[in-house]
Amino acid sequence: MNFRRTFAVTKRVFRDIKNDKRTIALMLLAPIFAMFVFGLAFSGDVEDVNVVVVNHDTGFHVPGGENLSLSQEIINNLDTKVLNIKYMPDDASAVGEVENGKAYAVIIFPENFTKTAYTGATNPSSNQSTQIVIRADESVVNIKNAIFSTVGDAATKTMEDQGINPAVKVNSDPVYGEGAEFIDFFVPGIMAFVVYLLTTLLTLLAFVGERTSGTLERILTTPVKESEIVCGYALAFGIVGTIQAAFLLAVGVLVFKIDVVGNVLLAFLVVALLAVVSQALGILLSSLANREGQAVQFIPFIILPVFLLSGVFWPIEAIPTWLRPLSYVVPPTYAVDACRAVILKGWGLGKIWIDVAVLVAFATLFLVMAALSLKRKND
Repeated sequence: MNFRRTFAVTKRVFRDIKNDKRTIALMLLAPIFAMFVFGLAFSGDVEDVNVVVVNHDTGFHVPGGENLSLSQEIINNLDTKVLNIKYMPDDASAVGEVENGKAYAVIIFPENFTKTAYTGATNPSSNQSTQIVIRADESVVNIKNAIFSTVGDAATKTMEDQGINPAVKVNSDPVYGEGAEFIDFFVPGIMAFVVYLLTTLLTLLAFVGERTSGTLERILTTPVKESEIVCGYALAFGIVGTIQAAFLLAVGVLVFKIDVVGNVLLAFLVVALLAVVSQALGILLSSLANREGQAVQFIPFIILPVFLLSGVFWPIEAIPTWLRPLSYVVPPTYAVDACRAVILKGWGLGKIWIDVAVLVAFATLFLVMAALSLKRKND
């Protein structure tokens, strides 16, 4: 091997990099951007989880003492950084909040909670015990664990403060996601993520390739309009996205044994909408790149925000509060939320219409902008 020629090649590479300011910026900014996003997304604990408390306990007058309410003491000891607490008077209305997606759990204290707990602690021979009932949406395992852990810690602290050791249990009565595991939470998210990633990158690289080869320019000299090209791509990738989602869901059901509660076709519709959004985004990004090498430079900025901020692998409630607004400007956030609601909770269009409407809005905006970007390039 001739080291002189080797060093000459190295010198040429660095000369090319020096002349490409975008590559220099990417080399410096991409690692910082990746570390920043990873660090922030995975540094937080689950916070700001909406729950409803229903307290049927009226307390108990301790012999020779004052009125004691263990239920209220436990509520006071709940970590309000983790739980956003709302109070309601009856179980049915509170559970309705969970069923409608307005809360993750209902924490129920039964009648005579304090009396039963105190009697069981002071008179073990009575064999009396009581329980706190949590009716939760258990489809998001991380959030479920955070709720149960917070309630358990509050109960333990209360009993230690009171110097008693009653038989108080935390009982689970799931509203959604009974027996759900992380894989059940993971598969609907990865369906949306994979379709978004592949569709955006394939469209981006395909359009840059057609521009550099002159194919796109020749197409635009024909009677075919820019909007027709964009809509044609949208239809194609919508179908491809649906097929990809079908394969992913089949693997999830057959290999990982996930439970599918809702209408699979509705979940596929959501994924198809996301594919349309993604291909339009790919066309938009292609207008900023003059060759394939520049197109590849967009990959970290396409992947990382969605990977970490859309709730695919980690619930949005575990992202630092000040960073969460960014999650709602990332289109896959809405597709992930809708897919999970359909597959794990059995929700229909009537309950996921907001997610669908936002995806339609993103699709419309990006399709119009993509068509305009093609027109500008042609002009």
